[in-house]
Amino acid sequence: MGNTLTGGRGTEEKKTSDISIIANRKYDKYIEEANKDKAKHPNKADELSEFYRVICEIVEEINRQYGNTQINVPTKEKLKVAYDNNHQGGKLTREEFGKCVQHVIREAEFSGFGAKDSLIYLFGVPTTALLIKHTVMPRAVSNDYFIAGVTSATALVLAKLNKI
Repeated sequence: MGNTLTGGRGTEEKKTSDISIIANRKYDKYIEEANKDKAKHPNKADELSEFYRVICEIVEEINRQYGNTQINVPTKEKLKVAYDNNHQGGKLTREEFGKCVQHVIREAEFSGFGAKDSLIYLFGVPTTALLIKHTVMPRAVSNDYFIAGVTSATALVLAKLNKI
């Protein structure tokens, strides 16, 4: 339906580029700084824990940017798999970081108010309209046409409001 990061063709490319911009900004801010600090202070923070914190911030910013889209923060196990599969050792490069972020976002689960909200509207509005129709004018329009029309109108309104 649209409450995911993979929507239509044009929106998918835009969202992917937005995620890349966010990832690059966070890389510059945290990972590059950590790599410089490690040269000065080799016993500083663990690289994987720093990586996990940055991923959590990226997920938080994506959720904030896309409003009703909610991505669950990945578990440490999933993040460790993405990190181990894409990191070759040594300093974490921008390319490795980008691959890790893409892997984590693809594997992420979606939840939150936005998905539930759309489902409630898509099923609740037609049901409520049908109940009202049965009390006010039961034989005016066939139920088959009425439900399809109300559901289509609901989907159209939700699309115009960028909910789906």
